[in-house]
Amino acid sequence: MPVSRLPNRNDRSTGRGNRPPGRGAGSPGRGGGAARSAPPARSFWPWVFIAVAALLAVIIATLPASMAARFLPPSVHAQDFSGSLWHGSAGKVSIDARDAGALEWRLHPAALLHLAVTANLHWVKGGFVINGSVEINRAGYTARGVQGGGPIEDLNDFGVAPGWHGTAAIDFSEVKGDFVRPLSAVGQIDVSHLASAQVAQGANLGSYHMQLAQGAISLDGITAQLSDSGGPLAVQASIHCVATQRTCLLSGTVKERPDVPPALRSQLNDLAQLHGRDAQGRIPVEFEFSG
Repeated sequence: MPVSRLPNRNDRSTGRGNRPPGRGAGSPGRGGGAARSAPPARSFWPWVFIAVAALLAVIIATLPASMAARFLPPSVHAQDFSGSLWHGSAGKVSIDARDAGALEWRLHPAALLHLAVTANLHWVKGGFVINGSVEINRAGYTARGVQGGGPIEDLNDFGVAPGWHGTAAIDFSEVKGDFVRPLSAVGQIDVSHLASAQVAQGANLGSYHMQLAQGAISLDGITAQLSDSGGPLAVQASIHCVATQRTCLLSGTVKERPDVPPALRSQLNDLAQLHGRDAQGRIPVEFEFSG
């Protein structure tokens, strides 16, 4: 029997035959009357954060700088405040009753939204100046871009022995700590024209470079590599410091150069009689000092 090509009557009651999917009266196809989907609602949270940040900025800008004293640890004291909590300074700072110079800061209020404090710092003690930035949160602190320098005799309150002179330059890319001890530090310290009245009648001992690489700080203390940057002495040594004992141990070798001052050559000869020299003429040395 031939197959009928006419549409089935049932199709007339439900539509126009077998329509392709998506082309019915209820579909959004051509000529359909279905409503289009509404665009997604815009989030208002970014505006809330902006408003909160603006409010915090206004509050911090109006509070006096002396409010910072309430957030200092017990061992740190500050006075002679000026400016605001946002951008202020403390003219006198002490740590464990030792003079720690003066400090200027500029806060970044937006960091408070992340429960952290971020600030640019400018520290001065005598002729020694250091600039950098720091972020503080509940886990600890991270300082970045710590750079500066000055005469080392202005750091006697931080362990530099009286009578030593020279100029130091500091450059640390990052320093981390947890409020109890430093956890890591990457950077270097250069000292030029080092001299002491107790060594070789105050003769110039030359310039030196100290490097702290990744992993230099551990539970055992801080270890740095020391080398000379020119001068009367060729030095290769390491320095290991234990903060809890406030002691440092320098161990390595030293050898005089031809232009060594006579007074320094005499002291090196005395040292060689005690420790001898290796095959390269270097004298092994080991000194312990405390701060």
